[in-house]
Amino acid sequence: MNQNGDLIRVEKLTKHFPITRGIVFQRQVGAIQAVDKVSFTIRKGETLGLVGESGCGKTTVGRTILQLYRPTSGKVYFQDKDLTALKGEDLRKMRRHIQIIFQDPYESLNPRKTVNNILSEPLMVHKTGSSAERKDRVKELLDLVGLNPYFINRYPHEFSGGQRQRIGIARALALQPEFVVCDEPISALDVSIQAQVVNLLERLQRDLGLTYLFIAHDLSMVRHISDRVAVMYLGNIVELASRDELYTNPLHPYTQALLSAVPVPDPVKERKRERIILKGDIPSPAHPPKGCRFHTRCPIAMDVCRELETEWREVQPGHWVACHAV
Repeated sequence: MNQNGDLIRVEKLTKHFPITRGIVFQRQVGAIQAVDKVSFTIRKGETLGLVGESGCGKTTVGRTILQLYRPTSGKVYFQDKDLTALKGEDLRKMRRHIQIIFQDPYESLNPRKTVNNILSEPLMVHKTGSSAERKDRVKELLDLVGLNPYFINRYPHEFSGGQRQRIGIARALALQPEFVVCDEPISALDVSIQAQVVNLLERLQRDLGLTYLFIAHDLSMVRHISDRVAVMYLGNIVELASRDELYTNPLHPYTQALLSAVPVPDPVKERKRERIILKGDIPSPAHPPKGCRFHTRCPIAMDVCRELETEWREVQPGHWVACHAV
């Protein structure tokens, strides 16, 4: 690990998905620019929240860090090892250190497999322990996430949504990873269950020394769980700061608009507060606008915003922003 204590270092990460035409001879006619030149770090033991509207590229960032999607360009370092350079067996060995909790607990668990099969599969793939040891580890994992170890031979359809997500969390922790991507792990759950799952994630982080990338669009939940927060818009990260700094002193106009939509529990403050309503729709990631990608909806856009790309720079210690006006 480098001297700054960074566990993950992302440098100019780019992921474009090809758009093809033709039935027999497919040819590329364009590209979906899902993620474009994204740079940030995640320190060991912290939670970095990644927020933004649906379709802005948050999930693609998480999956590209884990090399589930291979990047178009850019680098991803885990403890100073370049993951983008690893292939085959070397990459497979790294998988035990970096894991993901998927968004939908109904889709991410195989309905034909028992809990025992689902949780022991990572152990079998990485040739960990004997059959009896794997069964003991599965029971230990169920206990760790607050499920009864006697449920070991049940199938996913026999569990509620919250219980299924706990199974998904247990699967991610089976190989004792150091870094976990939480890809909107609570968005498919009932509100009453969301807090329980978030509290579980916080307890596991404390007990096991985990590092999280927490992807979400619920800004109040991100504020609760994150140490630092990155805001994403149309494939770019537009602002990154510590949680309190970002929520009390947002500098980018898009961040200000997002935070103005978060309800405040004080009715007096809520009435006085000014909502920032963004006009227009998000441009297509297949044809992003020239210059700053936010200029088509920005209330303070200038001529320079329409021509020049924004520079990602540190404007205050630990507070990064990409905006010509700041």
